[in-house]
Amino acid sequence: MRRLLKFLHTLGAIALMGGMACLLLLLAALPEPAQLSNYATLRGAMAAIATWIVLPGLALTLVAGLLAMAATRSFQNAGWALVKLATGLAVFEGGFAGLVGPLQEEAERSAAALAGTDAAAQAALAQTQQAEAGTLWVLMAITVLNVALGVWRPRLAWRIWRAEQ
Repeated sequence: MRRLLKFLHTLGAIALMGGMACLLLLLAALPEPAQLSNYATLRGAMAAIATWIVLPGLALTLVAGLLAMAATRSFQNAGWALVKLATGLAVFEGGFAGLVGPLQEEAERSAAALAGTDAAAQAALAQTQQAEAGTLWVLMAITVLNVALGVWRPRLAWRIWRAEQ
């Protein structure tokens, strides 16, 4: 069971980091909103990557990690595992609120602008591009930290001070 959980956790991390790397590359290659057809196409691809690669990778990594912590007693008191838990939850929340949602909204706005159903949509395009890039870099850095913690497993002591009696 431990090997299966480790495999699933690693597989999820690969999907998560690979998807985020793809999103960073697509953000760098994103044309100006004036080239609406190309812009909308790339934004649709970015939303699909976020929805079908990043989000499932994020969920798989978190769930497999939590199950591994529950199944392995030594992980429950390991400082590195608790740091991974805290930063993993931060990545999960940041992935939902700061990444997947804005990417999907921008894809919908660009599709509406391309279809001509929302005249104000084109003016609102590319407002979140800097924030998306910043969020991606922060989430990528935290994810790399989590991988490093899982590989090197540093001894992080949690000291509990007791009053001597």
